[in-house]
Amino acid sequence: MNKYLILHMTDSTGSRLPSADDERLLGQWAEEGDGAARLHDGGPVAAAEEAKSVAIRDGRVMMTDGPFPEFKEWFAGYDVISADTIDEAAAFMAKHPTAVNGRIYVLPMVKLPWDQN
Repeated sequence: MNKYLILHMTDSTGSRLPSADDERLLGQWAEEGDGAARLHDGGPVAAAEEAKSVAIRDGRVMMTDGPFPEFKEWFAGYDVISADTIDEAAAFMAKHPTAVNGRIYVLPMVKLPWDQN
């Protein structure tokens, strides 16, 4: 099985689903994922106001407090899942509440060139 990094992108104002529906969909998704041994690490992240951006430019460390106005969607959380193919991973993620609330990015995880052995 291959591993995929899942990025959950949502509207920063919150879920459009009623709380009970959001919780029910998430529970069903997690139960299916646990049953198929798909789920690895994952979790939600704090709001934009609690975030920082870090970059080094011309030898200087630049740290900026959130929120980040260039974000049209907020990175709400992540998961690492296993699937045989990216299409299988995407089909599984289509069952997650974020698919209704926002957008899900499915990214194949790869080894670094020096870890190819």
